[in-house]
Amino acid sequence: MKYNFDYEVRYQDVDDTRLLRLNKLEEYLLDVAGRVANNLGFGTSYLLEQNLTWVLTHMNIEIDTLPTHGQVLRFETWIESNAHMLSTRDYRIYINDNDGNDDNWTLIGQCKSVWAVLDLTKREIVNVFDQAAFEGSIDGERLEMARAARPMPIAEPTGVMPYKIRYSDLDYNRHCNSCQYLEIMLDAARLNVEGKKLRIDLSYVKEIGEGAEVEVAYLQGENSMFYQMRDAEGKTNAFARVTIL
Repeated sequence: MKYNFDYEVRYQDVDDTRLLRLNKLEEYLLDVAGRVANNLGFGTSYLLEQNLTWVLTHMNIEIDTLPTHGQVLRFETWIESNAHMLSTRDYRIYINDNDGNDDNWTLIGQCKSVWAVLDLTKREIVNVFDQAAFEGSIDGERLEMARAARPMPIAEPTGVMPYKIRYSDLDYNRHCNSCQYLEIMLDAARLNVEGKKLRIDLSYVKEIGEGAEVEVAYLQGENSMFYQMRDAEGKTNAFARVTIL
């Protein structure tokens, strides 16, 4: 079962190069996931009745070109599997320069995301996929995408940026929003990705709340930027890697 959602890139979603911000691309992908889950009956409202919520654990994106404002993106999405307490949702990304005319869609990217369900009281991952709401929701198509390299702590960073988690970083789960992790990391350092084919690998390790003091360590390579966000105790909250392919 596949679903399609279209988004016109807004002026406020592009950066100083007039290209879609990477954290906004992630935001679109997360919004699609939420809309589909709601349509299928196991969205946030359904889970909150059980004091549960969705959390993103991994996301891997490949995109040939970043759009600019006014261009239209189409996200085709489906659930690949619900297994081992994790739900894998895949996407294909298309672009359209002609106001959504169905004859002008071009495939420009793909994405694989992995989700879990969090118990808001215990702050632990739980298995809910045996509930009736999830029956018949799996499409089963496997998106062929190279696995990301396992992220490792940065021992000798190119630089480090301190940061304090603020009200504007939080979401309804009372922790730092998934997209905000990436935005904060990009504020520390970023590559020139204009006109480049990209891969973005995100790994969420440990939630963090308002007022927490963190630091973003980054390591710049020839064609990549690797990030690690860690708390005051040195424990990792998230990893990200942006690679020019």
